[in-house]
Amino acid sequence: MLLDRLADRGIDVDGVGKISDVFLGRGIVRSEKSKSNADGMAATLRAMDVTRRGLIYTNLVDFDSLYGHRNDVEGYACALEEVDQWLPSLSAAAADDDLVIVCADHGCDPTTPGTDHTREYVPLLAWSRGKHPGCDLNTRATLSDIGQTVAENFGTTIEHGAGFLRDLLQ
Repeated sequence: MLLDRLADRGIDVDGVGKISDVFLGRGIVRSEKSKSNADGMAATLRAMDVTRRGLIYTNLVDFDSLYGHRNDVEGYACALEEVDQWLPSLSAAAADDDLVIVCADHGCDPTTPGTDHTREYVPLLAWSRGKHPGCDLNTRATLSDIGQTVAENFGTTIEHGAGFLRDLLQ
């Protein structure tokens, strides 16, 4: 698992939201639960003040629990706008050599009848200040590509995925 590989290399992992629960605490050095997306975004910025070298892994809880699984289209749209408004703060807090990846962990389309996870592709934004500003990552074959990219960023690999770090750093 990626978090085990990072722990083996002495890389600190901060978990924000339900990350520590999802991974049973494995590889997590610091954890801060969050009560909402806004709380998770604030906790992420706090973690960025503390963590000089490591991974900050954030789960914004409202997308699933309040909107996607509840078929609340308006709430989901408002949550997306809230994150869009936060992204400049995230970018401003990032150091020149930070790699920022924003994505979903699965589809949860609030317009699809039912409350199960859906199968659409998920959004992916990735950047590192001062690096390639307009890289097209195309449609990725698997979410494992993100894990492989994070692994490569810290000098290791995982079993699956095709990393895109080289594309970002050109």
